[in-house]
Amino acid sequence: MSHDHHHDGCCGGHAHDHTPAEGRADLSGPTEAPIAVEVTRGGMVESRHRAHAVIVDAGGRVLARWGDIDRPIYARSAVKSLQAIPLVETGALDAFGLGDEELALACASHAGEPAHTELAARWLARIGCTVDDYECGAHLPTDEPTAHALLRRGEAPSALHNNCSGKHAGFLTTARHKGEPTKGYVRWEHPVQQRILGVLEQMTGQDLSRAPWGVDGCAMPTIGVPLGAIAYAMARIADPQDLPDRRAEAVARIRTAWGKHPYLVGGRSTFDTRLMQAAGGAVLTKIGAEGVGCAVLPEQAVGIALKVEDGADRARHVALAALLRAADALTEAQWAAAGSLLAEPVTNRNGLRVGEVRPAEGWPKP
Repeated sequence: MSHDHHHDGCCGGHAHDHTPAEGRADLSGPTEAPIAVEVTRGGMVESRHRAHAVIVDAGGRVLARWGDIDRPIYARSAVKSLQAIPLVETGALDAFGLGDEELALACASHAGEPAHTELAARWLARIGCTVDDYECGAHLPTDEPTAHALLRRGEAPSALHNNCSGKHAGFLTTARHKGEPTKGYVRWEHPVQQRILGVLEQMTGQDLSRAPWGVDGCAMPTIGVPLGAIAYAMARIADPQDLPDRRAEAVARIRTAWGKHPYLVGGRSTFDTRLMQAAGGAVLTKIGAEGVGCAVLPEQAVGIALKVEDGADRARHVALAALLRAADALTEAQWAAAGSLLAEPVTNRNGLRVGEVRPAEGWPKP
């Protein structure tokens, strides 16, 4: 399989121009990873988190950066939108009569609520597979009411409850459509994973043939990609004008499904769903494990990528929200509808608010 290889920097070979584009806020920041989030208890800051982040436009120009954006990171679930491209591009989605709901679930880290698991089960039946064909493993729903209900019924979780079950249904669908074995579809050498590797190379503008890689929580390979290149790929989802026609069409369909069904991408209490419901399609977000977050801003044609150094989820949410606010991605009314995303409460066991997780002073402004 041939890949588009680029060797010239983190953002597809484009020169790094840190001058803000006309009409954009000046978000340039320090090159050393700043303290982005602080956690208070009472009147004292108890903990602090550092973050690396970057904002890139669809031409590959770095508009703002904080910390090291050239060191490879594992993007984990934050790039499920990229991993879903072959599902559309191969014709597999249309061949099985699937639509936007399934495509949104393919991009999801869902909470395992019935809306998610029932859709995944119907999807598997549509392609002639069962839950036994999944190779992602099982875990309790991350939505607490759903998990409690499951336990009260005395039922064990299945792979349908895995937050990645939609992505894996997409992998199985592509394998079925291409006449490939479904067994072993998570392995590095399987055509499903090699196809994804090619997509990641082209969308990030990187030669990943010697990139570090490991095994994700859902058993598939995860590839080390520079943070700046991940943001560049998100910017190309925002504005795919320089992509080949078939890929541009696939990206546009993914972007539409992602924004149209925010509940399927996460769930009732998740960061992604709460923010995207408030944004009304103006922003697409996707979090990943170990403090990774990505955002697509279609109207501005830019992408954002974030990595919290210590991998803390609580810091990722607040830091990404602060970046989006600084980029004027949402109106004040939309932020009000999003609730506490910009400053999440710290509560004790009695449910009393005793502190907050908030952007550190000066983040993300220089």
